[in-house]
Amino acid sequence: MFFPILIPIFLLGSIVASFIGVVVARLNTGQSIFSGRSRCDVCDKTLSSLMLVPVISYLASRGKAYCCGAKISYQSPLTEILLGGLFILAYSKIGLSIELPFMLISISLVLALVLYDLSHQILPSSLLYPFVAMSVVTSAVAQSQADFISTLVVAVLIAASLALIHTLSRGRAMGFADAPFAFGLSMLVGGAAFSGLVFSFWIGAISGIVILARRPKGSRMGVEVPFAPYLAAGFLLAYFTQWTPFIFAMAML
Repeated sequence: MFFPILIPIFLLGSIVASFIGVVVARLNTGQSIFSGRSRCDVCDKTLSSLMLVPVISYLASRGKAYCCGAKISYQSPLTEILLGGLFILAYSKIGLSIELPFMLISISLVLALVLYDLSHQILPSSLLYPFVAMSVVTSAVAQSQADFISTLVVAVLIAASLALIHTLSRGRAMGFADAPFAFGLSMLVGGAAFSGLVFSFWIGAISGIVILARRPKGSRMGVEVPFAPYLAAGFLLAYFTQWTPFIFAMAML
């Protein structure tokens, strides 16, 4: 692996993540995504370019806004580091190929959908369907015709199973939009789709146990947790590691 190329790839990912933060904050609010200066969430002062350098600005300011000293959420630098890391993983896996730009765009859309779902408990169609389309294109570019058809069949079955869960639970177990999201993820990861689905449920189950354990004693209030982040984590974990559930099953025997 040629190390110097990893730096610009990471920087590209962090810059894209910073833009995704703007998209998530402004989408469906009437604000323009591509115009208008960023402002401080507390004092509403316009932020200079130096205040918006991914990761570095946060570290340099020690997590506080330059304009008013208000504490800055750690979500921004974490997502910038996360997407930068995912860009490096994608490059490490598929190299400088025709598939790479399609994969990077798809992963960026995954992050946008996850962040929006965490904030609003919904997957917006303006991001969801472009992701599905891009994942199909990425799969078509990366695979032979036979493998593409096989991936398509598996993706349809996975999406149908989640749609069935939504229907049978009357929307209590998961939202209907999780089905096309899982379809897109299945197309994106190809042969790792089934493992990704299993890992998604495992990660969701572990997170659910942690959330229930941390809930105040005696509280009976329900907790709504979006499933899209677990789907994204499970499918990407399976794709980049090529782990399978059978590895863990065998280890437990």
